[in-house]
Amino acid sequence: MKAKQHFFNGYSVAEETLGLYSAMQDLNRAAINYIAGTMRVGMNIRDIKALCENYLLENGADSFWYWDVGAFIFSGDETAVSVSGRDYMVTDRTVQENDIITIDLSPQKNNIWGDYARTLVFENDVLCNETDRIKNDEWRRGLQMEEYLHKALIDMAAPDMTFEELYYFMNDLIVKKGFLNLDFLGNLGHSIVKNINDRIYIEKGNHKKLSDVEMFTFEPHISIPESKYGYKREDIYYFDNGKLIKL
Repeated sequence: MKAKQHFFNGYSVAEETLGLYSAMQDLNRAAINYIAGTMRVGMNIRDIKALCENYLLENGADSFWYWDVGAFIFSGDETAVSVSGRDYMVTDRTVQENDIITIDLSPQKNNIWGDYARTLVFENDVLCNETDRIKNDEWRRGLQMEEYLHKALIDMAAPDMTFEELYYFMNDLIVKKGFLNLDFLGNLGHSIVKNINDRIYIEKGNHKKLSDVEMFTFEPHISIPESKYGYKREDIYYFDNGKLIKL
């Protein structure tokens, strides 16, 4: 019997391959849920990084594709720092009673990548599970904006749109809504490939169509002007029969 095929943009991809990528993203979601249930005020960020990476390796990943780091973790005002994974160094901080923490995961198995990030908020020793219930107005607005941008992506992205067009649309929207793009290169995501050097980006000058790749990430790293905090939300997307789908 012939394997069922899904169409990622112009590509015909076996259902098995789709399942492999979905498994990596499911692993990332499980890792975030695990660490959200484990993290406590007073825990060291180094220990949280180790817990995340051990969880990924013990539950399906065989390595980490982005500079051999499985969990990039930033807390407090570090959440506004944008740095290449090549230069990342985890700091010796602890989770505070009121704190904001970004976790960016990059597991792989047999060169099948996962790529996923979330910003979490602690208020009065408690991890906030619902964005709308966050009391800190600035933090709530930042996370709501991330959710808004991802919804806007699904609503407007089309297979024949170029990466540059998406770059300009989203950056204009970020500014219009009163935010800044913090990414050190100014981009908003990249293609999902097997070799890190083969990635192309949601950036100015990239005239490739979104349909020229199988999958791509959307990961706006944003802040409010003059704020010391940053926000990030990352998911992988693909087109199925012209409709953008979150993996």
